[in-house]
Amino acid sequence: MTIIDELICRYPALESSREAIASACEIIVTAYKNGGKVLTCGNGGSAADSEHIVGELMKSFCKKRPLKKEFADKVMNDEETKALADNLQGTLEAISLVSQSALISAFANDMDPDYVYAQQVYGYAKDTDVLIALTTSGNSKNTLYAAMTAQALGCKVISITGKSGGKIQKHSDCNISIDETETYKVQELTLPVYHAICLYAENELF
Repeated sequence: MTIIDELICRYPALESSREAIASACEIIVTAYKNGGKVLTCGNGGSAADSEHIVGELMKSFCKKRPLKKEFADKVMNDEETKALADNLQGTLEAISLVSQSALISAFANDMDPDYVYAQQVYGYAKDTDVLIALTTSGNSKNTLYAAMTAQALGCKVISITGKSGGKIQKHSDCNISIDETETYKVQELTLPVYHAICLYAENELF
């Protein structure tokens, strides 16, 4: 049974999103293989999910992640630095745009706060990267502007939304529209979706 099969077996409501979830998995793996990274953003519960995604990507999720050989070779020969090899884990580079509190507050104080995620995308993103934008309505202005900026930079955009998909779907390379309309129900199903995506990426890359 594949990761996506298992996901849908546990959460049958996600059957309608099967193809989009599979597409998101491939987009992220391709980005990492090409030297890219993942950026995440959202509001409220979706902001918490943005942080959660980064936590699963930046450290071991379900399997042991070896360090890059060139790094391990440098630190293994010295008693002082050997602890680095013993305690660090392989990583999949990811940045949560919701956690940059000083930058967010400075930008919001000076400019229109609806563009705070777009500003960070403009500063951080390369054309090899992926933006994961979480918005249950699909219409949150700050995530929408982040998606527009990412696409203008040549990045791939994965949006996770409720049933309607909202405005962000036309600025997404992949829109996972969960078949629910109430915010908390969308968010309840968002977590297993991104867990499956992170698990897929880890299995493919480690």
